[in-house]
Amino acid sequence: MSFIKIPVKGMCDILPGEMRLRQRLLSDIKSAYARYGFEEIETPVMEHIENLTSKQGGENEKLIFKVMKRGAELERARQSGAELADLGMRYDLTVPLARYYANNCSKLLSPFKAMQIAPVWRADNPQKGRFRQFMQCDIDILGDGTNFAEIELVTATANMLTQIFKDVNIPSLTVHINDRRILVAAALKHGFKQDDVPTVLISLDKLDKIGFDGVENELISKGFAQNTVKNYLDAYRFLQSDVTCRDFCATISDCLDSQVEGNLSEIIECCRSSVCEKVKIKFDPTLVRGMGYYTGPIFEISIDGYSFSVAGGGRYDEMIEKFSNVKTNAVGFSIGFERIVTILKDFSSQELKLCEGGVAFIIEKGVDMQRKMQAFKDAQVLREQGKTVTVQPMKKNVKFQLAELEKSGFTEFRKIYRD
Repeated sequence: MSFIKIPVKGMCDILPGEMRLRQRLLSDIKSAYARYGFEEIETPVMEHIENLTSKQGGENEKLIFKVMKRGAELERARQSGAELADLGMRYDLTVPLARYYANNCSKLLSPFKAMQIAPVWRADNPQKGRFRQFMQCDIDILGDGTNFAEIELVTATANMLTQIFKDVNIPSLTVHINDRRILVAAALKHGFKQDDVPTVLISLDKLDKIGFDGVENELISKGFAQNTVKNYLDAYRFLQSDVTCRDFCATISDCLDSQVEGNLSEIIECCRSSVCEKVKIKFDPTLVRGMGYYTGPIFEISIDGYSFSVAGGGRYDEMIEKFSNVKTNAVGFSIGFERIVTILKDFSSQELKLCEGGVAFIIEKGVDMQRKMQAFKDAQVLREQGKTVTVQPMKKNVKFQLAELEKSGFTEFRKIYRD
């Protein structure tokens, strides 16, 4: 059987230059969020299949990499026709966080500000900025029922991204904000039933990909009345791009609690006063977010010129209760780490260097043992002084060897020749 050297589709090898970029980005993200009081945690890569298929993950539940049962248990499942999988690779970090908090809340601060940075897996169709294995960065505030949580999350993430992109000529970021309850009220206002709303929102969530005509055709194909669908989409189709939360909510006021509009407007105004001038805060009534677990405000961050968002999240007050039977307020923001890496690579042709001012010992073949030992000893002394040091055998084309080392940041070369 031949050895396949390319990675599995949708997954990739990471070369040293990109790895340095990723590590710097991770460091910047962690330090930025730490200043807002977020604490780093870790959860297992696999979760119980029951947790992952609890109808809380929206369309992502169709993309689970399932893990089959093992040994005799697998054979019994095959014979009985039962489910063959009992575990699954996590498709995001929110479901694992909910289980984590339900299991450990007595040991944690309240409110708890969590930061998770870890890989997740989705059986998706790979494309630019979209992989089957990718790194996710999440921040969540658990145990805070006020809109302080949303304001902190949006402000922290928008300001963090502004700092990361400041050197790559990205002029501005846009934070799109909506509320799940506004989406529900709009659907009810235009004739859909409560049980229809999740299906309707799944289609509306595709608006930026398939347009109004595509959403209309999809909803009609699902059996909804053409007139109902048309009236519903017209409420969005003819909106001004700068429509305010207050004005939009006035059109659906008989189906919406007035406190929802007041809460969201306050979040928008407070965020505008807290972020830098390069960040636009926009009420976006078409923003859906695919996850079915959102219960209140939702948000997403986009960059002009890119078809994908770079961060998104919202309030999910009911998820943790499903694990612990204790109502827990929760709001989270997920940062598209791989997408940010893609953008940074698009704007920068130069790789980060391994070091600045490193020292390289280049030893010619045939050098006696005593001089080799001295070279390694000298190298160790320099490392203890904080220098980056490499010891290498001298190649035939030593000029090319030194040029490659210079690209990585080595500036001092100590060539040791045989007598």
